[in-house]
Amino acid sequence: MIPTARSALRAGIILSSLATSKAAIIEQRLNILVAGHTADLPGAWTFYGCYTDNGSTRTLSGGGYDDGAAMTQESCVSYCSSNNFAFAGTEYSDECYCGNAIATGAVSSNPAQCSMTCSGNDTESCGGPSRLSLFWSGETIAAPANKYSIGKYDYYGCQTEATNARALASTSTSSSSMTNEACATFCSGYSYFGTEYGQECYCGNSFSAGSVPALDSECSMGCAADSSEFCGAGNRLTVYFKNGTASASSSVVSSASLVVLSAAASTGSAAPTPTGFPAGWTSQGCWVDGADGRILTHQQADNQNNTLQTCVQTCYGLGYSIAGAEYGVECYCDNFIYAGGALAANQGDCNTPCPGATSENCGAGDRMTIYSNSTPQVFQAPGPQQTGLPTGWAYAGCLQDDIPAAENAQISISVFPYKLWDNATNTPEACIKQCQEFGFNAAGLEYGSQCWCGDGENRFVASSPQTSTNPNDPFNYTYGTPPTTLPDTECNSACTGAPQYLCGSGSKLTWYTYNATTPLYTWNTPTGSAAGEYSLLIGGVVVPLITSQAITGKVTFVEKAGTGEPNGTGAYELDLTEIGNFSAAWRTMTEPKTDTFCAAGFTLPDKAGRQLTVGGWAGDSTFGVRLYWPDGSPGVKGVNQWVEDTTNLKLQVARWYPTALIMANGSILIVGGEIGQNDAEQPTLELLPATGVPDTGTSSGYSNTTKYLDFLDRTAPFNLYPWITVVPSGILIVYYNEVRIIDEVNFNTVKTLPNMPGAVNDPTGGRTYQLQGATVSLPQYAPYTDPLGILVCGGSTTGAGYAIDNCVSTQPEAADPTWTIERMPSRRVMPSMAGLPDGTYLITGGGQHGVAGFGLAGAPNLNAVLYDPTKPVNQRMSIMANTTVARLYHSEAITLLDGRVMVSGSDPTGDYTDPVDSFPEEYRVEVFSPPYLLSGAARPSFTMSNNDWNYSASVDFTSSTGGIKVSLLGSISSTHGNSMGQRTLFPAVTCAGTSCTVTAPPSAHVCPPGWYMMFVLDGPTPSVGQFVRIGGDPGNLGNWPDLPGFDLPGTGPV
Repeated sequence: MIPTARSALRAGIILSSLATSKAAIIEQRLNILVAGHTADLPGAWTFYGCYTDNGSTRTLSGGGYDDGAAMTQESCVSYCSSNNFAFAGTEYSDECYCGNAIATGAVSSNPAQCSMTCSGNDTESCGGPSRLSLFWSGETIAAPANKYSIGKYDYYGCQTEATNARALASTSTSSSSMTNEACATFCSGYSYFGTEYGQECYCGNSFSAGSVPALDSECSMGCAADSSEFCGAGNRLTVYFKNGTASASSSVVSSASLVVLSAAASTGSAAPTPTGFPAGWTSQGCWVDGADGRILTHQQADNQNNTLQTCVQTCYGLGYSIAGAEYGVECYCDNFIYAGGALAANQGDCNTPCPGATSENCGAGDRMTIYSNSTPQVFQAPGPQQTGLPTGWAYAGCLQDDIPAAENAQISISVFPYKLWDNATNTPEACIKQCQEFGFNAAGLEYGSQCWCGDGENRFVASSPQTSTNPNDPFNYTYGTPPTTLPDTECNSACTGAPQYLCGSGSKLTWYTYNATTPLYTWNTPTGSAAGEYSLLIGGVVVPLITSQAITGKVTFVEKAGTGEPNGTGAYELDLTEIGNFSAAWRTMTEPKTDTFCAAGFTLPDKAGRQLTVGGWAGDSTFGVRLYWPDGSPGVKGVNQWVEDTTNLKLQVARWYPTALIMANGSILIVGGEIGQNDAEQPTLELLPATGVPDTGTSSGYSNTTKYLDFLDRTAPFNLYPWITVVPSGILIVYYNEVRIIDEVNFNTVKTLPNMPGAVNDPTGGRTYQLQGATVSLPQYAPYTDPLGILVCGGSTTGAGYAIDNCVSTQPEAADPTWTIERMPSRRVMPSMAGLPDGTYLITGGGQHGVAGFGLAGAPNLNAVLYDPTKPVNQRMSIMANTTVARLYHSEAITLLDGRVMVSGSDPTGDYTDPVDSFPEEYRVEVFSPPYLLSGAARPSFTMSNNDWNYSASVDFTSSTGGIKVSLLGSISSTHGNSMGQRTLFPAVTCAGTSCTVTAPPSAHVCPPGWYMMFVLDGPTPSVGQFVRIGGDPGNLGNWPDLPGFDLPGTGPV
């Protein structure tokens, strides 16, 4: 089926930041349009002009399609031409519409208003906001018409699709050679057939619930193989019934606002009672028509020999249960009376003689003589729904939409930024419920069929998602003039799913607001020191790809090779004790043999705390295994380097964008990735050290023991850098928009969770690269009886790349896990998250538009957010301090031993020369100081001799104060929003004065073996941390790899 909706979001001209001259391209497109020249079009097709498309009816009503990536003038014209349409039009950059006539009311516009770049060719224009770039074949095609009979079938009418089902659900077919005759032949064994979208055919013996009659004009698409007849439209079927099978009970309607007239009220017509009617049909009196619209919606051809019997027989033959004659020659049919139709106060008003039987009266002006086979059912005139709304919601009025931007009047801003749908089942209740579920306190309905979500504040502050990756474009468009409240009567389009209610109109919103005492969300807005602070830590020597604090306290920086400064090595170490001395602070390390571009990394649990990176970019790098033994001390530079053996130590298969972790048994697990740059998925996992038998014919030197993961294959390419962690029942994997637990022995799936919610308007929004969000595990508290929780924030959507503005959380091992959705104060793709010693989480960096990748994101998010999971849901986020430094693709955030968060990187182009119209490569290293470091409170301190803990061990230490807590943060490597090794635990602690004892976590499934930063907290204020090892080295990694060139720390205690 081909959607006919406008683009989901209508603000902004999409321009690539990589274009050499945006202004030149726009000028070129305008010159082409003004001159009347276009792309190479088929046959005699020519550019017809720029036309308006902003009424309640489409300028071209024959259907069409959307293509957010490849729309061009040629593709739209070819599509419409192949479907036998005379006109084609492109709109909003990625929409195509077809038709055989231009709707009444559409007018020619200035060509400059049709200047939005085509999504598939930035040198062509594809219309604009509410503007069509119109093309014509030169042909004049007669308007299609419904045939009254096709073989054994008679015309029934235009019918909507059903609710959550097909209107005719028995069987179906689809063909580019579709006609109503072809569908009749296919459905010959059924009572009804219906054609839809020009080329679809459906059969059945009855209509499914929710399918109701529609205006004949709504079935407006010509048949694919015969444009002289109608074959339905979007969610509309042109229906025929087998002679004698239709009845009034065939249609199902809502009972809302339905009035059934009493028999007494329907009598008293002044006209004579003629004979010759179908059995059971009787006069229902003289009715007022047109007061609030047509009361019967299926008008037949005027008949100069019209009689009441002729009209009734016509409607009966078409399967309708009500017939009405008006103006003598007019005949209308339907199954219900609409628009609040009522009996005329003077029944003698129906006084126009029928031209075919002058003794009878066939209505009059705005008066209709009605016959029916039962008491008619009446729908009241539609109005905004004001009762029966979800709790806390109220009707707010009719609101102007599509507001010109102050920065560029050709940019049209949607007041509520998120379009949920454009369908035939639109209702206020459904729209409101979806908006509320995602935390939006305003819902708007437009064009009868559209639902939009936003906030009440959007009436004053525009919030349309940014669509540009160019730093010179506005990050946020503002209203030229704020939207105005309009008279209710201007929102006059009936809701497609509830015609008794009104759902806006063209560029006008019927809107509702949440007014309950308790708001849907509360974002805290601390000020001063309570908001934290960004500051410059040091000027950098590298744009890092992976950062990690070693157990020596120094921070390692690893960069991709070949695209940085010419004299760079790609590997550096920062001594935080020498920040005041630039040359002493930085150590330049030897360049790794293979490229770490998009590798995985973490800290091993061996007693040296060696760091490991695996995978990388292209060739041998994708098989790379690299180890670094941190050495040196504060103020003293180390000498060790990254070590690898590209011949004897390799992964079993190539991996670019993999993830790695330490399993509960101490083995190294490597998951996912691609086989090379932008290449095929690598939907497998493997273990290090390799578990196969020696085999000189493989890359790793061992037989292949990788495990195929069908779910990674299925969700490619949006599952790269999956987030993985250990849970009691196995290995938890977060990828794309899915989560599952796999067994830690055979790696088969043991539990699949419900899909993560995405964006309010796109359930397919993702959370891992390239739709990159960030994931962390939530704090675990002794005695660790509650299931582990996870928090996933930000991400993006496929196609348009609109960044997601929410976090979702759940407990995967709960009996029936459900997702909690919490609005973030702003949109984020490519954020970083860092767990803090007090159990809160800092969300920082990223962009407000796009996806992860070079040149694919923009509108940097400069604000920090603090998430506190101890607060009530929807009250957990605080809007913190801002930075001035953009942190986009390839940026990182790690919590340091001193409690600050180090923020680094931003590699938006991969080119150190900083191309024009792009965001810069970022060398500066910042720190964010949380409020606990700015409050003025004294920091506790502690001394402890034991930094190598067994599970459940009691460890003594001396604290500077009593009444403390202890937290443990896993040693991490940060890259692409993924903090490999992340964990936050609060173990049991007791104190007698300043003599304290902490109890180590009980098992590897609660606390995987490895290195952790231990902090002592006095209230929210942490001490400076100390690295401790918990759980030892159960995989004996201290003895691996036993190859020349690798120094081994061995096993045993630290």
